[in-house]
Amino acid sequence: MPRNSTYDEQQVIERLRHQATARDAFAEVINHYSSPLYWQIRRIVIDHDDTADVLQNTFIKAWTSIDNFRGDAKLSTWLYKIAVNESITFVNRKKQQAGLSLDDENTFLTASLESDPYFDGDNAQIRLQQAIESLPEKQRLVFTMRYYDEMRYEQISEILGTSVGALKASYHHAVKKIEAFFEQND
Repeated sequence: MPRNSTYDEQQVIERLRHQATARDAFAEVINHYSSPLYWQIRRIVIDHDDTADVLQNTFIKAWTSIDNFRGDAKLSTWLYKIAVNESITFVNRKKQQAGLSLDDENTFLTASLESDPYFDGDNAQIRLQQAIESLPEKQRLVFTMRYYDEMRYEQISEILGTSVGALKASYHHAVKKIEAFFEQND
């Protein structure tokens, strides 16, 4: 999650609601959330350049929809929801353009990772990514949000619109499948 201790979300939201201060406030939002959103998107999209594009689209969508933000959820939750939806849409569009079936998805994502010049991971990281990519989409999302971003189930629930109990079950199944992946590929 974001690290800037001087960032006051309530104050930023209030400034976003006024035309005179909205641009500066949104620049602060971008500055504050760019890094955590980048990594959330990157775990879904894999490729650095594609991630940068999806991040930009996320902020564009947030800016053009800022009047629809009611404040029922935290601003960060709203932004993550947009980022996850934009990421899923991007991956599905890319798979469709490549004419891939669901079975080919893992190969597609792994190839994207291995060909990404910005990926500097070792074989263990590639194998972990392959294990994560072998998960169904919902389990993959839950696992990455919980494992990498250390999000609480309640926040994931708000982002994905799924009950906390179902998320806990998804995470448990994801962990078991990742363990099985490593056992089978040792």
